[in-house]
Parts: sequence; structure tokens; C-alpha cells
Amino acid sequence: MGGVVDDNFGELERELGLFLRRAHASSSRLAREVHPDLEPAAYELMALVASTPDMRGSDLAAYIGVGRGTMSRQLTRLTGLGLLARRPDPDDFRGQLLSLTDAGVAQLQAAQASRRAYLHGALDDWTPEEIDELTRQLGRLNRAMSAVGQLGLRAVADDGHESAALPDAG
Repeated sequence: MGGVVDDNFGELERELGLFLRRAHASSSRLAREVHPDLEPAAYELMALVASTPDMRGSDLAAYIGVGRGTMSRQLTRLTGLGLLARRPDPDDFRGQLLSLTDAGVAQLQAAQASRRAYLHGALDDWTPEEIDELTRQLGRLNRAMSAVGQLGLRAVADDGHESAALPDAG
């Protein structure tokens, strides 16, 4: 890719960087709404567990793209806060199935309502078609980034040197 596309990447990087910083700040705020001692990543973990009951911790780690040790620490924290329950996997004695506790469900629902209100406020003057298009394009970007991360593709710079693609962060 060259020329106009390269020029567009500079602006894209700036906008994505700003978006990611704002998203991180929003996730931090939402995590604190769930529990004052909660890390930002825990909100997303809770949302995934809520949408996929009885998911195994190892599958959750693989889906998000973090190591099992990192996932174990985060799940232990959620369990200790009374937001997550674990039970043995009847099909694999080594695994544990995850679900939210009643308190976890209530806290997550409250945080999700807050997130929706925030998005409604931010997108108040957007048409439904514009929101649909943004959703499609973000989905496309997420799938492309996931494919690059999962396949371990290597990027080739304009000077012909290879550089490792960044791993998928989820």
C-alpha cells in the first residue's frame, strides 16, 4: 500500500489511538461501577461469561488472547469479589466452568446500562444507518485484526524488512 493509503494511515492511527484511550478510560469507569477494586479488563470478562455461560477459563483466555496465568489471576479476583462462580467441568476434571453470581449479574447489568447511556449520548445525532455502518466496519476491523493475530502474519514494511505482527489483544 502506498500513496494516499499511507497518508490515511497516519490519521487512522491518531483516531484509533484517541478512541482506544477513551475506551480504556470508559472501561476503567465501568469496572469501578461494578466494584471499586475491579480492573478494566474484568468488565469485558464478565460480559463474555454472561453471554457464554459455562465457558471454561482456558477457552476464555484463548478467545481474548491472554495467557492462562493472566486469566487465572483475573478470574480469581472476580471470584474473590463474589462476582464469579466456578464449578468443575463434568467432562474434564481439570477444567472449571464459569458463570456470574447473582451479584455479578446485577452489577454487570447496571454497568451495561451505564455504557448504553454513554453510547446513546455520544451517538445521539447519528442516523440508524450511520450506526449500522460503524458497527459493520468495526466488526470488519476486529475480524481482520483477529486474523492477523491468530495467523501470526508478518507485516512487510516499505523497505522490505519483515516485522512481527502484533498479537491479537481481543
